[in-house]
Amino acid sequence: MRWALVKVCLAVTAMVVVAFAVPLGLVIKEMARDRAFSDAERQAATIGPTLSITTDRTELETAVLTTEPGGAGRMAVHIPAADEPDSGPLEIGTRRATRKDLETVRKSGRASISEVAGGSALLQPTALGSGDIAVVEVFVPEDEVSNGVTTAWLMLAGVGTALIVGSVAVADRLGVRMVQPARRLAGAAHDLGEGRLGTRVPEEGPTELRSAAVAFNSMADQVIQLLANERELAADLSHRLRTPLTVLRLNAASLGEGPAAEQTRAAVEQLEHEVDIIIRTAREQRPQTQGLNAGPGAGCDVSEVIRERMDFWSALAEDEGREVRLAGVDRTVRIPVARTELAAALDALLGNVFRHTPEGTAFAVDVHHSGDAVIVLVSDAGGGIDDPKAALARGGSGRSGARCAKGTVGSTGLGLDIVRRVAESTGGDVRIGRSVLGGAEIRIWIGLDGQRPQRGRRGHRVGRKRRGVNGRNAVLRFRSGAGPNL
Repeated sequence: MRWALVKVCLAVTAMVVVAFAVPLGLVIKEMARDRAFSDAERQAATIGPTLSITTDRTELETAVLTTEPGGAGRMAVHIPAADEPDSGPLEIGTRRATRKDLETVRKSGRASISEVAGGSALLQPTALGSGDIAVVEVFVPEDEVSNGVTTAWLMLAGVGTALIVGSVAVADRLGVRMVQPARRLAGAAHDLGEGRLGTRVPEEGPTELRSAAVAFNSMADQVIQLLANERELAADLSHRLRTPLTVLRLNAASLGEGPAAEQTRAAVEQLEHEVDIIIRTAREQRPQTQGLNAGPGAGCDVSEVIRERMDFWSALAEDEGREVRLAGVDRTVRIPVARTELAAALDALLGNVFRHTPEGTAFAVDVHHSGDAVIVLVSDAGGGIDDPKAALARGGSGRSGARCAKGTVGSTGLGLDIVRRVAESTGGDVRIGRSVLGGAEIRIWIGLDGQRPQRGRRGHRVGRKRRGVNGRNAVLRFRSGAGPNL
């Protein structure tokens, strides 16, 4: 594009220069010629008064020599022969024109210019006192006819060349302003296509290219957001598989001994391993997703969702001999969180209890409503979490094994991450502490007005009396399709 602009500008400027310079050069040449012959006519006219008075050779020679061309030997006077028998034509000076041209001018009575060797001759008819016509010849050399023309042409050529060079330089600079942003845009598109998602384009250059850069940067941001959402969805869905996997693992543990039981447990362990790999892969370099709410007016009844999920987990807890306590779910409290998101967060926390604590370990869920926030406490009587800060660090728990209860295995760290995203989407947060049961306590602040709860309000602790739900008469067994309602 740059060289195309230069070539176009060069061609246009060259045509303009030629269109003006060539006619102007011809006009200058013609003006120099007219000036030379006008000067010759003026010199020839100075002899007219003398010829009208006398035709004496001596006087005429003196008059011719007093003129500038006469002194230079470039003027001649041709007088025809008189009517007297002994008289003949009189010529003063050097004749250069042919006699035919002289005779033609004498008969026509009009001045004429004849081409002669070394230049041109101006033939000027002049009336004599006797009534005859004399011809005054003034020789104009070729260099006088073209005097100053070469210099004027060189100046025109210089001005034309300067115009062409200047236009090319301006076109080149304009081309650079257009080409460089275009090249940066093309390079950024190539980098983005190769997977370098952090590539952005400076918003520089002409208006159109700036608009293209803005659109490209917006597109790149959207691509990153879409990819992050896809990875987030894959990670969340994979983590939600943990709930039925936990049940499957518990059921496999009760199969007893034997080749089939060992194969089933090995298959379950391999499946858990593959799910962990999927979760870790999906979480790589994913940014924190903002806004888990489904839009204005979206939300759910926290008590209803917790009761529903506890119906599922309490049946599994009874199979393992775990004591379950639930409190604070006897009133309707709506929170600005989608039902599926809250259910996923609860399943993540309760699944961690079953996964990382031994059988028979008690756990409890307590709900408190403080006016501007809802507090959900999930506690257990296990070994606790040695490093709460690392467990809450995004992606850290999967590498550091933050939950270190006896007999547990490493975690991907996505469970607490799901819980934290749910809380932070409402302006709340998640904290890890030691429960009165002796194990870990996960406290979830869920804001009701989008404002972050005050950190000084810590009055709701797990030590409050909870109402048990382990006295249920019917035992809910895990069946196909009885998993999380997501």
